[in-house]
Amino acid sequence: MIHDEQMMRAAIAKAQEGIEAGQTPFGCAISKNGQLITVAHNTVWQDTNPCAHAEVNAIKQAAIVLGTIDLSECELYATCEPCPMCTGAIHWAKIRRCVYGATIADADAAGFNELRLPADVMAKMGGSPTSFEPGPLRDECRELFEQWHEAGRSKPY
Repeated sequence: MIHDEQMMRAAIAKAQEGIEAGQTPFGCAISKNGQLITVAHNTVWQDTNPCAHAEVNAIKQAAIVLGTIDLSECELYATCEPCPMCTGAIHWAKIRRCVYGATIADADAAGFNELRLPADVMAKMGGSPTSFEPGPLRDECRELFEQWHEAGRSKPY
C-alpha cells in the first residue's frame, strides 16, 4: 500500500535523525485516517530511560496530540518489529494495526538484547485485537542498523 510505504519512510527518516543524535536506530510513525499524527525515535540514552523506545515515545505523543489514550483509530509504523514491552503498549493504546520493517531477529543480529518473542505471537497469546504485519521497506529498515554501526556511536542495550 502506498500509505504504508509513506508512513514507513517517515519512521525511517526519524530513525536516521535519532542515529545522528547518538540514539539507537529505531523510528516510529503513527497515523489516523491516513494522516500522519506523530513520528518519534528511540531516546533511551538521551533520557537515561530503558523504556524510551520509539513506539512508546510515539504513543505518548499521539495521545497528547489527540487528547485521548484511546488510539483505536490509529495505525503504527515501526522500523523494527516491536519488542514485548512495546507490543504491550500498542495493545493498551488500542492501536488497531502495527506495520513493521526489520524483525526482532534483525535487531538481535545487530547486537540488541532482544526477547525473541515475535509481536504477532505475543498478541495472539494475549488475545490482543491488534494486527502485527511485516510491511514495506524491510531492507531499508535493516540498513538503519548498518548506518548506526557506521556512525561509530553504536551502543546497544
